[in-house]
Amino acid sequence: MRVKIEEIRDQGLQLNESLSLEQLGTALEGSGFRATEPLAFSADLRKVSGGVLLNGKFTERVMTQCKRCLADATLALPVSFTLNLVPESLARAEDVLDEKEVEEKDRGQGESGGSFTMDDTDEELFDGKVIDLEPIVREQVLLALPMNAVCREDCQGLCAQCGQNLNEKQCGCEVKFVDPRLEVLKNFKLKS
Repeated sequence: MRVKIEEIRDQGLQLNESLSLEQLGTALEGSGFRATEPLAFSADLRKVSGGVLLNGKFTERVMTQCKRCLADATLALPVSFTLNLVPESLARAEDVLDEKEVEEKDRGQGESGGSFTMDDTDEELFDGKVIDLEPIVREQVLLALPMNAVCREDCQGLCAQCGQNLNEKQCGCEVKFVDPRLEVLKNFKLKS
């Protein structure tokens, strides 16, 4: 999925591409998720002020283990994103700041996170001639994954005592909640 800058006309460029299951498998490696079908990706690229504005959309279909009941959970994750693609030559020209400007930035004039400012989070660099969309899409695939995937919103999980999946049937275990911070107090004896 490589796009040459000269392919982007004044009215923009519409793309419909896909990532195979193999490419998605490589992107999702080590995440605990696996792709269930190839990814259909649509993009709109437009030239703006020396760079390219990328609007992308896809629906990611993945499978993982439910965090509550450990059953398989199939998820459809709609993703929509916008990135400002900046040529490296233009970015280098912007990075040439005098020492006063750098000192003002370091003193907290803007929010910063590491080696970039928060204003730059929607920017991606490219060589100025060709845009490789595959790493951008792979990054968006990973960013869309939930921290705690569940098979359904009302998943009841597993019984803490016997391990029964409470979505399938209720067990006969007595539910007695004791705050672990106060559990030591149940052995506390008062002298009269």
